[in-house]
Amino acid sequence: MTQTTPSLYAKRRAQLAAQLRAGSVAIMPTAPERARNRDSDFPYRHDSYFFYLTGFTEPNAWLVLDANGRSTLFCQPKDLEREIWDGYRLGPDAAVTALGVNAAYSVSELDQQLPKLLENQQTVWYPFATHKGLETRVDGWLNAVRARVRFGAQCPAQQRDVCGPLDDMRLVKDAYEQDIMRRASAISAGAHVRAMQTCARMLRAGQDVREYHLDAELLHEFRTHGSQFPAYTSIVAAGANACVLHYRADAAPVRAGELVLIDAGCELDGYASDITRTFPANGQFTGPQRDLYNLVLASQDAAVAATRVGARFTDPHEATVKVLAQGLLDLGLLNPNHHGNAQDVIDKRAYFPFYMHRTSHWLGMDVHDCGSYVESSELGQTSERKDPLSGESIVSRPSRILREGMVLTIEPGLYVRPADKVPEAFWNIGIRIEDDAIVTKEGCDLITRGVPVIASEIEALMRA
Repeated sequence: MTQTTPSLYAKRRAQLAAQLRAGSVAIMPTAPERARNRDSDFPYRHDSYFFYLTGFTEPNAWLVLDANGRSTLFCQPKDLEREIWDGYRLGPDAAVTALGVNAAYSVSELDQQLPKLLENQQTVWYPFATHKGLETRVDGWLNAVRARVRFGAQCPAQQRDVCGPLDDMRLVKDAYEQDIMRRASAISAGAHVRAMQTCARMLRAGQDVREYHLDAELLHEFRTHGSQFPAYTSIVAAGANACVLHYRADAAPVRAGELVLIDAGCELDGYASDITRTFPANGQFTGPQRDLYNLVLASQDAAVAATRVGARFTDPHEATVKVLAQGLLDLGLLNPNHHGNAQDVIDKRAYFPFYMHRTSHWLGMDVHDCGSYVESSELGQTSERKDPLSGESIVSRPSRILREGMVLTIEPGLYVRPADKVPEAFWNIGIRIEDDAIVTKEGCDLITRGVPVIASEIEALMRA
C-alpha cells in the first residue's frame, strides 16, 4: 500500500463522528482471513469501510469511534515468533502514532474493553449484514453492559447501520482517491493493450491462443506496475462466450474472425478500476462486427454526454437505450413492422434480449461500490409503473443526482444469441465497451481511455 499521512483518515473519522448522534459509539471490524483449502488461505484483503477510516491493512483488527471523535483501535499484538511466519505486525504501541488514533489495545482485550466503551451510551452503530456473526458479538457486549445496570450503568437502547453515513461519504472521491483511481486505470488500460497486441501477434504467428493466455497477460501487467490484486475475476470471453455476461477466462480457443471481450481491471492501494474492451482476435473487424460495435460505441458516446453535475444517475442509461433502440431497428435485429419505432422499443423493453444490464454502477474501493442509487433528499417521492415484460408493478424513486467527484462506470453492450428473426450475420456476437468516469464541473473525465475504443484505432493498435 502507498503510505499516506494519518490526517487523511483522521479527517474521515471526524466527519463520520459528526454524523453520529450524541451518545453514540460506532464499531467497525476489518475483514477476516478466509481459508481456501486445508491450511492455505485466500490472499488477504481488508474490509473497505474499515480501511476507509484507518488506512490499516492488517487482519484481525477493529475500530471503535464515539460521537466526540475519540477513536480506539484493536489490533494484533506484537509477537516476534508469529511475525517470523506471518510477517510484520504494527502492534498497539505503534498504532497510536502511525494511524493517528487516540488509543490502541491488543485485539485479545476486545471483549473486555467493548462493554466499557458502550456503557452509558445511547446508540451503537455497526455495519449491518456485512460481517457474519457481528450482531451476535454486539449482543454479547450489550449483555455485559446490562449486567451492570444495578450499579447504575446505562445500556444503549438503539442499534443503527453505520453503512448509511459511510456510503454517502464514500460516494464522493477526494483528490487523493481520484489520483489512485487514475493510476489504477492507467495500469489496467496498459493490460488491455498488452492482451490485444499479444492476441494478434500469436495468431499471426500461427500459435494456439486460449482465453487463459490473454488472462495471463492481464495479470502480468497488473503486477508489473504495482497493483496488489485484480479488482475482480477477469472476464476473457472469445466468440460466443462474450454473450455470457459473467463468463470467466477459461480454456476456449481464440479464433481469427471472432471477437474477444475482455472485462478486467486492477486494484491499486485499495481502489478498483473497471475496463471492458471488445476487439477482433486477428485485429480486423468484419462488416457485421463493425456495425454492431459502432452502434455500442455511439450509445456510449451518448451516455458520456449525459454524465455531468446535476444529471441523474439514470440519465446515461436512458441515453444509451435511445441510441441502441434506434440502432437495433436500423440494423434489422428488431423489425419495425412488429416492434414499431424507437420509442415503442423502449416502452415495450423490446431491446432487453440484446441489452439486459444497466449502463453504470458506482466505482471506488469496491468494483461495485457502495452508495444508494436513490436521491436521499427525495425518498418520499414515488411513482408506480408496470413492467412490460414481467407484468409486475414497480415502485420507483428519484434517481441520485450526480455530484462532482462521484465515480461511475459507463458500459453499454449488445449480446446477440442465435434466434429466429435475428440476422445470422450477427449471431454469437457479444460487445461491451466500458470506461470509468469521474464527474466534473465540465461533464465527466474518462480515466480509462489509455486503451482505444474507436474501431479503426483498435485495428491500428493490433497491427503495431
